[in-house]
Amino acid sequence: MTKTELAALRENYTKGSLDVKDVASTPIEQFQAWFDEAVASQLLEPNAFLLSTVSNENKPSTRVLLLKGLDNGFTFYTNYLSRKGTELAENPNACITFFWVELERQIRIEGTIEKVSDEDSDTYFHSRPRGSQIGAWVSNQSMIIENREVLEEREKHLIEKFGDAPIPRPPHWGGYRLVPNYIEFWQGRPSRLHDRIAYTLLENGEWKIDRLSP
Repeated sequence: MTKTELAALRENYTKGSLDVKDVASTPIEQFQAWFDEAVASQLLEPNAFLLSTVSNENKPSTRVLLLKGLDNGFTFYTNYLSRKGTELAENPNACITFFWVELERQIRIEGTIEKVSDEDSDTYFHSRPRGSQIGAWVSNQSMIIENREVLEEREKHLIEKFGDAPIPRPPHWGGYRLVPNYIEFWQGRPSRLHDRIAYTLLENGEWKIDRLSP
């Protein structure tokens, strides 16, 4: 593809609109409403999001994860010793982004990260398929390995080791919750005049709602 062809790629968004008078009073309620619509639209993995972290050297990195819980924050599970786990230990400020292209919607969520309780991590871990439980033991996530056979041999060993017994949660694996202080909802509109509604958490615990220029 030439530079000219790449520059010519564009869509004219026409599927919806968003106004301050129409949104919920809290961003969690507004997120739930949009998420329910994404699920009802039968999107492929509507709970997939981008997690952005920053190292202590101020180097950003981003990867795709799956949302696994929603209360006062957004919960996901991963390896604590992975690159993202290391960066979250160094800097708990993070951002997650949902993009539902079929609905022409994006949600950007900024906040601070905290670990969920061991009890919550245990409960979710034991709800996973047995193969995924073993996989959490197999992978030293983000570490360099010689080849795929290293993983396959370790998986075989652990399958034999655990047998039919319950598999304990690895101490290096568990949940994080991003507690938001800023959430922005983006709805695509024609002529790139998109709707952007931002919620900002105030010191008194209330949410300030503003419309942003596209």
